[in-house]
Amino acid sequence: MSEQSVPTLYEWVGGIDALNRLTARFYQRVKADALLAPVFEHMNADHPAHVAAFLGEVLGGPTTYSEQHGGHPHMVRQHLNKHLTQELRRQWVGLLLGTADELGMPDDPEFRSALVGYIEWGSRLAVINSQPGVTVDVDAPMPKWGWGEVKRPYQG
Repeated sequence: MSEQSVPTLYEWVGGIDALNRLTARFYQRVKADALLAPVFEHMNADHPAHVAAFLGEVLGGPTTYSEQHGGHPHMVRQHLNKHLTQELRRQWVGLLLGTADELGMPDDPEFRSALVGYIEWGSRLAVINSQPGVTVDVDAPMPKWGWGEVKRPYQG
């Protein structure tokens, strides 16, 4: 099989429609979660769609998030001085992956391994970037996640 015939993670998950369903349902669940709700109490109505676009770009889809919102530097800015903890991170990860299960998203081991790999990596980076004194690298590249490998790891 040629590399060109291998779908991206974005294609495998079902594209932006699937990611929008995931983030919409996930953030409904976040609002009802005692631990996470206070962190997201000021979330605007567009937040789920922005996160879907970010995930879509990371997983090999269109560059919508970078074009419309400023790419990875913008995402980092959203976490500055939020003082996130490992407890919050674990709850966020568990709820997101549980939502993927609830919605019947692909559960083959290869896809889930790649998804979990990115979610673990990205959520740990969010915790790091939420601590006092962090600054934004305005040239930070958008992470690109593939099947079992990082194509452009963030060097922050």
